[in-house]
Amino acid sequence: MIDLRSDTVTRPTAAMLAAMSTAETGDDVYGEDPTVHALEGRVAELLGHEAGLFTVSGSLANVLGVRSLVAPGQELLCEERAHVVRAELGAHAAWQGVTTRTWSDPRGHVDLDAVRRLMTPDAGPYMVSTAAVAVENTHNFAGGTVQPLAALRELRALVDPVGVRLHLDGARLWNAHVATGVALADYGRLFDTVAVCLSKGLGAPVGSVLVGSAAAMAEARVWRKRLGAGWRQAGVLAAAGLYALDHHVDRLADDHAHARLIAETVAAADPAVVDLAAVETNVVLLDVGDRAAGLVERAAAEGVLTGTVGPGLVRLITHLDVTAEDAKRAAGVLAALVRP
Repeated sequence: MIDLRSDTVTRPTAAMLAAMSTAETGDDVYGEDPTVHALEGRVAELLGHEAGLFTVSGSLANVLGVRSLVAPGQELLCEERAHVVRAELGAHAAWQGVTTRTWSDPRGHVDLDAVRRLMTPDAGPYMVSTAAVAVENTHNFAGGTVQPLAALRELRALVDPVGVRLHLDGARLWNAHVATGVALADYGRLFDTVAVCLSKGLGAPVGSVLVGSAAAMAEARVWRKRLGAGWRQAGVLAAAGLYALDHHVDRLADDHAHARLIAETVAAADPAVVDLAAVETNVVLLDVGDRAAGLVERAAAEGVLTGTVGPGLVRLITHLDVTAEDAKRAAGVLAALVRP
């Protein structure tokens, strides 16, 4: 079975498992796990920040990052399909009293005019004040699209004078970095907090890292424990993240190439189904209308697992466990299914 449902389905390689089995560990709740310390420091340095915090999931990293920027009763602005408002079960509202308003962009990009129009940093005693803007890079539900660096710089310049802060959901920031060549720190330094995932394209079994100022991460550590997410000998998992940083970043280019191969093959069968210009990284969206559920079912019957992510949209994500041969076979199956 070729599993294209998500890049979260990868399994640790033998070499990664070996690194995990020899990791030096300690109790991370006591701050005594040296491998966790090494991972947190490494990711913080890569992203141009002071400190990091290792978390069990990207959703938790986002919750903690947004919590450090937005007080209860304040609002967060983001694109309408952003993970923080669509795929985290309302956690920011349920746990933290954060409200949201959104803009819409077909590629999931930052809309500077919309942010300018929506932003009310000091709304007075009767309205909701804007505390932060969240950006997703790459944007999952828009098809793995990359945020233009120039727009992110303009966003920083827009919010700084009024005291609004920025959170980056960089679950797949590694993919944006490989696709564009933009340094991770050039992205990271534009934001007050950044969350990056280790268990998607990088292939680690568990974990994300939140980075920001040392003070913000110290506070986030307290909130992580308060939410029941402190962990003990987490160095076993942190070792997988360190291995992934050493060995699995550059190879993301292979995933991008495999996604492009699938997209082009499907487009050759039916150009209306896929927007090739939007295939920038390892995500492909197929717009098949009312055929979506049936296509997912028929593809699975032929050994290709996919999933729907919206009305009429089938999502495919390539990853570490999808070979070039797998991509070719999946492309052939999907092309046959979409052909008019």
